[in-house]
Amino acid sequence: MILLLGASGYVGGALAANLQTRGLPFSAPSHAELDAGSKDALAAVLDALHPDFVINAIGFTGRPNIDGTEFEKLHCLTANTTVPGVLAEVLADRGIPWGHVSSGCIFDGARADGSPFTETDPPNFAFSHPEASWYSRTKAMAETLLADHPDCVVWRLRIPFDQFDHERNYLSKLMRYDQLLEVTNSISQLQEFADACVETLLRRLPGGLYNVTNPGAITTSEAAEIIRKSGLCDKTFRYFENEDTFLSAPGRVKRASCILSSEKLAAAGIKMREVHEAVAWSLRNWQWQPT
Repeated sequence: MILLLGASGYVGGALAANLQTRGLPFSAPSHAELDAGSKDALAAVLDALHPDFVINAIGFTGRPNIDGTEFEKLHCLTANTTVPGVLAEVLADRGIPWGHVSSGCIFDGARADGSPFTETDPPNFAFSHPEASWYSRTKAMAETLLADHPDCVVWRLRIPFDQFDHERNYLSKLMRYDQLLEVTNSISQLQEFADACVETLLRRLPGGLYNVTNPGAITTSEAAEIIRKSGLCDKTFRYFENEDTFLSAPGRVKRASCILSSEKLAAAGIKMREVHEAVAWSLRNWQWQPT
C-alpha cells in the first residue's frame, strides 16, 4: 500500500491517476485529515497504515504563479521545506522508502560548456544567486535536508505540461499569455513524469536525485510554433523584448530557465519521449477544459 500526500494538487493528481491505472492500492489523506508538518500526526497515520512507500507531492508554487510565493513566504517554506524535512525524519525512524517531488527551478542556464546540468551539479539558482526566487530557495533547502536520507528518491520536475487544458499546464499558459519570454528549458510531460516516479519506487532504484524531464530542451518559440501548427490557437504570439523588460513589471521575479540531463533516469531503464515529440503528442490529443 502507498501513502500519497498532496493528491489534490496538479502534480499529486497525476500521481494518483497513475496509481489508479496501475491498480496499486493507495491512501491519499487530505490536509484536513493529516497535517504532514506534524511529526505526531504523521507518525500516527504511518503506524496505522504501514505503507510500503510514501509519495510526497505537497508543495506550493504560488498563485497565480511563482510571483505569489514572494508574498506567502511562510506558507511556501512550510510546504516546500518543512514538510519534506519532517517526512525525512519520521520515515527514517521506520525505514520506509519514499519519493519527494522537487523542482529543476533550482538551476538557471546550463553548464559552462553548454551541456545540461546533471544530478551531480550543485544548484546555481538558490541562496548563492542574488535574483533567485523564494520558491527556488525553499526547494533547494529541501534537497539539502534530504541529501543524507538514502531511502528517499528525489524527483526533479520542470514546467509540467500534458494534453489536458489547465491553468498549471505550460501549453495552456503559452496559449493564454499576452506576451511570452523567449527562453530555453527542459520540461516534463506530466503523465510521463508521474509514471517515471512510480517506476523508481517499484523498481527500488537507489535513493538520491533524478532529473525527471523529457530528453532535450525546447525554446518558447519552438513550443509556440508547435501550438500554431496544431491549429488549437490562431493568435500571433508576441514576445518581450528581453528579460529586463519582462522583469520590469511590479512584483515579478526572475524565472529559472535551465537545461537538465535526464540520462541518469534513462540509464536506470526509465525512458521518456524526446521533448518536442512529447509536446506535439500532447497537442494532438488536446482536451479543452469545460467552460
